[in-house]
Amino acid sequence: MNQNSGRAAGDSAGDTTDPLDPSAPPRMPTVANTGAALAIGLDLQVTPVPARQVRSWALWDWATQPYNSVILTFIFTALYLTTDVFLPADVASLPDDAPAKVAGLADLASGFGFAIFVAGLVILVLAPVLGQRADRAGSRKAGLLLYTILLIASMGALFFVQGQPSYFVLGASLVAIGSVFSELAGVNYNAMLVQVSTKKTIGRVSGLGWGLGYIGGIVALVLVVVAYSADWFGLPQDDGLPFRIVAVGCAIWTIIFAIPIFVFVPELPAARSVGPKVGFFASYVVLVKDIAQLYRESRHTFWFLVASAVYSDGLAGVFAFGAIIASGTFGFKFLEVVAFGIAANLVAGVSTIISGRFDDRFGPRAVILFSLIGLVVAGTGVFALHDAGKIVFWIGGLALCLFVGPAQTASRSLLARVSPAGREGEIFGLYATTGRAASFISPGLWALFIAIAGAQYWGILGIVLVVAVGLVLMLFVKLPDLRATASAE
Repeated sequence: MNQNSGRAAGDSAGDTTDPLDPSAPPRMPTVANTGAALAIGLDLQVTPVPARQVRSWALWDWATQPYNSVILTFIFTALYLTTDVFLPADVASLPDDAPAKVAGLADLASGFGFAIFVAGLVILVLAPVLGQRADRAGSRKAGLLLYTILLIASMGALFFVQGQPSYFVLGASLVAIGSVFSELAGVNYNAMLVQVSTKKTIGRVSGLGWGLGYIGGIVALVLVVVAYSADWFGLPQDDGLPFRIVAVGCAIWTIIFAIPIFVFVPELPAARSVGPKVGFFASYVVLVKDIAQLYRESRHTFWFLVASAVYSDGLAGVFAFGAIIASGTFGFKFLEVVAFGIAANLVAGVSTIISGRFDDRFGPRAVILFSLIGLVVAGTGVFALHDAGKIVFWIGGLALCLFVGPAQTASRSLLARVSPAGREGEIFGLYATTGRAASFISPGLWALFIAIAGAQYWGILGIVLVVAVGLVLMLFVKLPDLRATASAE
């Protein structure tokens, strides 16, 4: 790895030698009055990356995906934590349409939502500063290891969440805490993308990681569904034991498949020229100054963070409300919902891996714009044809998933391409923060459209509107030519 993190985007034009290390490769200057910061991390990656490092990096996505697909989305939360298992016995025994039971289940869903909301606030506050401190200390991999271990511990601790009302707060808290560690780990993981790719390969590498994540989620989900369909192979089901064992299984899965990145991908040295290490609270002062510097020196990066915050919330809405739309609007039953979930992840995973080549050929901005247009068209079709039956959602819903993955991975690729050298962790921390800051838009419009129109399918239009606004904003983001074919490695 011929990569020196000690070069900053803010060096003046013509000053191409590092005064701290005269023997180091020359620094890339900035272009005066253009806002273009040429000294990005990929500019400093001039040697081919060993394939083993690339595969090891990408495998981390596979390793941690069961938290999202099995615990957070489809199985532990949906089929266990927010069900009548955690209601008082006298309420749980009531018919499903009894007002008291309906209200009790709503309270569980609301309580879980509040826990996730609090987790989002924690991420909002911590992500950019912790990413910045990892850059300065040269501890991206160390931070990734710490947060991965804490995520594993959060999943493993779910074993103690017995199926009784008094354990609900513990369960919701552990899932929410896991989401914090998952997001913080993702900041360091995304920042390491520039270590395992070059300008010619970054799209494919990013797509490989995201695609393996989707496919890993499918494999884990299929294993759980098989066990569920087989009545948990005779396991006693008292106090939710099968679901608790599933959580432990997810933790073990992550331990096994996360090992390669820590063994084969090296740590980078500290980013010397971005400044000395400072205290935790002083980091927020530095953060404000760095954001102002980013606006001055890499304005396209700044505005991309704004645009991506909007359309990424729309992408999140597709997955957050997809199962609800399938069930409530199109009448999918449990096994149909799970089957669609598996198919959706398969389509998203394959399209994401393939899209990496288009990213390198045409540039990430083109992939993002094409994907957002496809999402708007497919979403509008699902809304307009909602009366035509389940086939509409199978076709339109899978079409949505076809475009979600490429938009996500191209966004990561784009940000890695334009992040100033030595500040990738901080920039991806800001990426996580801006995404959280806009995370209310999609749920808000979903609820608003349904409340106004009085029918669930109108919520589809709310999500489409968020994606459309993000598309318009992205059209105004002007970027340098980021195609792999436009620059030498």
